[in-house]
Amino acid sequence: MHLRVTFVAAARSSSLLAERFEDDRPLDQAGWDEVQRAARNLVPLATAELRYCSPTPRSRATGDALGYAPLVQPALRDCHMGRWRGLTLGEAMAREPAAVDAWLADPRSAPHGGEPLMSFISRVGGWLETRPVEDGSRIVAVTEPSVVRAALVYALRAQPSAYWNIDVRPLSTVTLAGRNGRWNLRLEAASQERV
Repeated sequence: MHLRVTFVAAARSSSLLAERFEDDRPLDQAGWDEVQRAARNLVPLATAELRYCSPTPRSRATGDALGYAPLVQPALRDCHMGRWRGLTLGEAMAREPAAVDAWLADPRSAPHGGEPLMSFISRVGGWLETRPVEDGSRIVAVTEPSVVRAALVYALRAQPSAYWNIDVRPLSTVTLAGRNGRWNLRLEAASQERV
C-alpha cells in the first residue's frame, strides 16, 4: 500500500512573533489575505480523496476557504501545553525560565503539565500510520505548523531535537509518500500538480 499525504500549514491567526501555545484564535485579516493569495496553488489539493484538518478554528477556516471541506481529526490537534496554553514562548520563558529550558532540552519532559514532545510526535505519527486508504490514495491535511513539524520528525525517523530546526510557514505544504513506517519526503516543482 502506498499513499501520499500533503500537509498544508494553516494560515495565521497572529504575527509569527505573537504565536501562542495551543492558539485557538480564528484567522486574522492577514491570514485571510494569505489564503486568497495562495488559493490558486492550493485549491487543486481539494481533489484528494480524503481531506482532514486540525480542530483549531484557523485550520478549519483555512481548509474551508480552500474548498477542502475537511473532516476534523482530534489526533491532529496541537501539542497540549498544560499551564502554558495561550502563552507565547517569551511569556512562558519570563514566568518559568528553568522549566522552558528543561522542556526544550528533553523531549520526554512536560514541565508545563501537558504533553511531552515525544508523545506529541508519536500521536501525530500514529495518525499518519493508521489512514484507512486504498493503494495510491491522496490525502490533504490542514494543520497547525507544529503538527507538520511532528509529522516530518516521525516520518523521517529524525531525532526529536530536529523538531526545533524545522521552520513551517503559514500555507506552506509538504508531501509524505509511503506507508507502514516507510515514508519519503516529496518535494515538487512549483509548476507540477501539487497532489
